[in-house]
Amino acid sequence: MTTLSFALLQRVTGYQQMQHELSTLLQGEWYAHVNQRDYAGKWDVMPLRCAAEYLPQHPVLQSFAVHSGSDWRNLPQLAQSPALAEFINSFPHPLKSVRLMRLHPGAEIKPHRDAGLSLEAGEARLHLCLQTNPGLEFRVNQQLVPMQEGELWYINADQTHSVYNKGNSSRINLVLDCQATTTLKEQLYAAGEPA
Repeated sequence: MTTLSFALLQRVTGYQQMQHELSTLLQGEWYAHVNQRDYAGKWDVMPLRCAAEYLPQHPVLQSFAVHSGSDWRNLPQLAQSPALAEFINSFPHPLKSVRLMRLHPGAEIKPHRDAGLSLEAGEARLHLCLQTNPGLEFRVNQQLVPMQEGELWYINADQTHSVYNKGNSSRINLVLDCQATTTLKEQLYAAGEPA
């Protein structure tokens, strides 16, 4: 079986309500992504689910995705977004970190890899696009991911990937890290990469 770079998992019904709820969440606290060597411009995060041990810690720690623990909890700010909460709470695969990630106009996430974040390593990073624009370029393994609003995509983050926002508005994705269950792997390999 070949290594999958990305695949469209599903088109999410009711994502428009999540978009509507963004107006409230945008009033809350967002935090600059900590890995500043990997981006230029403004890239920030709002954590929504984190490792239980980080619940009483600073939100920057709650924003980290990589953690070896098995106890993950929703954060209080999720209460401001019933549609997002419902989507996360009913997700059919074991969830780990969940966060909103906003890439501002003119910003760039430089080519980089997140070691071990792939189906082959038992982890899946999924992106639900909530806000984008025609000038957004998301590439994995040098291939353009045709991500549109309301679509949930698997991204092989263990491969080199980059994002460049050439548009005039922010790109906002709900980023979910979950266990790569057998069912999820089957769905993604069946979907494959678009031609």
